[in-house]
Amino acid sequence: MSALKKHTLDITNLNLAKPDRPEAEAAVRTLLAWAGDDPTREGLLDTPKRVTKAFGEWFGGYGQDAAEILSRVFADVSGYDDMVLLRSIDVKSHCEHHMAPFIGTAHIAYLPKGGVVGISKIARLVDMYAKRLQTQENLTAQIVAALDTHLKSRGCAIIIEAVHQCMTTRGAQHPNVSTITTKFTGEFTTDLSLRDKFLAFAHP
Repeated sequence: MSALKKHTLDITNLNLAKPDRPEAEAAVRTLLAWAGDDPTREGLLDTPKRVTKAFGEWFGGYGQDAAEILSRVFADVSGYDDMVLLRSIDVKSHCEHHMAPFIGTAHIAYLPKGGVVGISKIARLVDMYAKRLQTQENLTAQIVAALDTHLKSRGCAIIIEAVHQCMTTRGAQHPNVSTITTKFTGEFTTDLSLRDKFLAFAHP
C-alpha cells in the first residue's frame, strides 16, 4: 500500500460501523474506571464529552482529502521555477502505538512545474495527515507522496523534527530526545547542491 493511501481506508469498506457519540463516551468512562477512578464523581462527569470533542479536533484529518486541499494551482507565476520552501510548520500529532502526542516542526520544499499552490495549502496538508494516528516516518512519507501526486512537481523535500511523549513521559523517559525524519524526491535526489540549499534554508 502506498504512503498516500495508508490510513485512509473507509471503515465502511471493512464492515465496521463507526461508533456513535454515546458509545464513544461510554468507552471513555470504561477507561476512567480501568485507570482506577470513579467516572461518576463530579470532576469526571463531563470528561467523556470533553474527550470525544477533543478527539474530533485531534483526529479531524480522517475527514479531509489531500486532492481537495491541493486542487487549485496558480499557473501565472512569471516563469518562476525555483524552490518554494515553507519553514517551521507546526506539527501536532499522536502516535499510533500509544496515542500519545508528538509535537514538532516541518520544513517542506518543492520545485514547481508549471504552477504553484497557495502556501497555506501546504500547512493544511501537514495538519490533515498530522490529525490522524501516525508514526513520524509515515507522516513524512505521506506528505511528500501527496505533494508529488497532486502537484506533479519536479521534486519535493521534507524534514520533520518532533518530540514524542510516548518516549518522554513513559517507557524510556528521555525528555530531551527529538526524532528527525527526512524524505527527498525528484531533483532533490539527483542534485546534491539543491538538497544542500534546502538543508541550509531549513536550518539557517
